[in-house]
Amino acid sequence: MDGDHAVLDGEKTWISNGGIADFYVVFARSGEAPGARGISAFVVEAGTPGFEIAERIQVIAPHPLARLRFTNCRVPLDQRIGAPGEGFKVAMRTLDVFRTSVAAAALGFGRRALDEALHRATTRPMFGQRLADFQLTQAKLAQMATTLDAASLLTYRAAWQRDLGRPVTKEAAMAKMSATEGAQQVIDAAVQLWGGLGVVSEQPVERLYREIRALRIYEGATEVQQLIIARELLKEFGT
Repeated sequence: MDGDHAVLDGEKTWISNGGIADFYVVFARSGEAPGARGISAFVVEAGTPGFEIAERIQVIAPHPLARLRFTNCRVPLDQRIGAPGEGFKVAMRTLDVFRTSVAAAALGFGRRALDEALHRATTRPMFGQRLADFQLTQAKLAQMATTLDAASLLTYRAAWQRDLGRPVTKEAAMAKMSATEGAQQVIDAAVQLWGGLGVVSEQPVERLYREIRALRIYEGATEVQQLIIARELLKEFGT
């Protein structure tokens, strides 16, 4: 800290919308207490002296990611979010919102994949009948639809509880894990039903296959969601 300014130094990487955003929320160690209690959150406007985009990160599906660099970047204290040292709390509350929205995005990918699979199955002639007439195809379609509907209900529950102002950490983690993992399975099945065409560049199911993979990682990887769910269950059980 320097008077009525915070001075940011260091780098942040894997930042979504890096390089195209007008404003950035930066979590930095401010030293009020050890560990998570000594982190504060600040709004930093693009173009602030000392703030630069150090690298644009290219990934398997188009997504604006960047590494940010701060060098003696002075930010007025009135651009701090919340009280000093409460940045970690702000981050955790935000994650509960974004995990539910990531779940919803995954469901959108999965439903498009199911639509593509149904189109392929009902229009692809094979051995004198349609691909959809084979029982193995019907079983796969049934599993895809059931997986998506189950994840949808978990996602709707998380969003509903958030709207009601109820605790939602466990429910958001369940929704995120179920929807992203389930959508990955559904999209993989759609690629399989499309056969060779399913892996042709820029085919809808091929694009979905690349797009879905990152959702199982950002806003907390699936393994992190498992730990959160278990922690909340044990807390509820009183251990």
